[in-house]
Amino acid sequence: MPDLETVLAGLRRSPDAEAPNLFAVDAADRLIIDSASDVVADLAGASVAVIGDRYGALTLGMAVVHGITGIRVHQDSYTGELALARNAAEAGLDGVYRSCGLDEALLDGAEVVLVQLPRSLAELTEIAETIARFAAADVQVFAGGRDKHMTPAMNSVLRHSFESVSAGRGRQKARVLTASGPLATDVPSFPVTEVLGDVELTVVAHGAVFAGAKLDIGTRFLATFMGRMKPDARAVVDLGCGTGILACLATRTHPDARILATDRSAAAVASARASAQANGVVVDVVRDDAMGTFADSSVDLIVCNPPFHEGASLHTGSAEKLFAAAGRVLAPGGELWTVFNTHLAYRRAIADAVGPTEVVGKNAKFTVTRSIV
Repeated sequence: MPDLETVLAGLRRSPDAEAPNLFAVDAADRLIIDSASDVVADLAGASVAVIGDRYGALTLGMAVVHGITGIRVHQDSYTGELALARNAAEAGLDGVYRSCGLDEALLDGAEVVLVQLPRSLAELTEIAETIARFAAADVQVFAGGRDKHMTPAMNSVLRHSFESVSAGRGRQKARVLTASGPLATDVPSFPVTEVLGDVELTVVAHGAVFAGAKLDIGTRFLATFMGRMKPDARAVVDLGCGTGILACLATRTHPDARILATDRSAAAVASARASAQANGVVVDVVRDDAMGTFADSSVDLIVCNPPFHEGASLHTGSAEKLFAAAGRVLAPGGELWTVFNTHLAYRRAIADAVGPTEVVGKNAKFTVTRSIV
C-alpha cells in the first residue's frame, strides 16, 4: 500500500477544472487526517464516515495511514465522486470505500466522521443534524477548513447538534472543530419548502443548494424570457438546475415538450425532484457531469445560469465546460439561453462553443443571451 505523501501528491481534480490556483488537496485535509488519527487507529474502516471529501484526500489518506477499508463517503458533487474513483484507481485503492447519500446508510454506527467544512451554513446544518440523527452515540466529528473560510457561526451550528464543540490549534492557516455528544432533533431543518407567490411555484431545497428555496436574481431575470424560448422545442434541459425552478416553469411554457433537469449536486437533484413533485409537474432529473449522459444533438432548448467559481476560487472553467456541453448536445437549430453577471463577458466563450450569440436582455447586473447552433 502506498504511503500518505505519495497518495496526496498524486491526487488530481479531473473531471473538475484544473489550473495553477486550483488544488486537489490542502492544509485542511492534512490537518483533519492528523487530528482524527489517534481515534481512528483503534477502529475498523466501517466505523469511519467521510463527508465533503473533494477529491479523495480524506478517504484515501485515512485508508493508507490506518490500513482500513469499508470507509463510507458522501460527496455532494458528482465530479468529486468521479475524481475520487479515478484517484483511488491510480493509487491502487479502489476497494477501500463506498459512496453513500447523506443518510442513514452513510452514518449508521459511525464512530468517527470526517468533514470538509462547507462554506454554506445551511449545508453544514443539514450535515450536522444528519450525523446527530444517525451516527453512534459516542461519535466524534472532526470538521476542518481553511481559516479564511471559517466563521464563528460554524461553531454555533455544530452546538445545535452536539453537546461539546471545541476548536483545535491552527496549522498552516487551517483549523479543525471537534464535536461529540450528538443531540438528535425530531424535526430536521432540511429540506425547506417555500411558496414563491410571484411565479406561483413551490420550491423545495436541501441545505447544499445555491440560493436555497429562494429565486435568485439571475434566474429570476432569465425566467422572464421563458415564453420567447424556442416554442417548438421537443426536449428542454435546465442545465445546472439547482432546485429546478426553470425546469418547472418550462412545463408551463413548453407543455408538449419533454422537460429535463440536470446538476452535478446530489442536493440539487433531490431538491429539483421534490420541487417538481410539489408542483405536480413531470420533470426528468439527472445527476451527471455537464450532460455527460446526454446524446449528441439530442435536445432543442437549454436554459442555463452557469456558475462562476470552483469551490471557493473564482474560476470560469465550470461555465465553459457547460457551454461546450451545450454545443454538443443541442440539435441543429437548437437554442441555448444563458444568464450571467455582465462583468464576466461570457458572450464570446458561448459563441465559440455553441454558435451565433445575441444579447436579448440586460439589466443593471445581468445579461441574457440566446445562442443558436
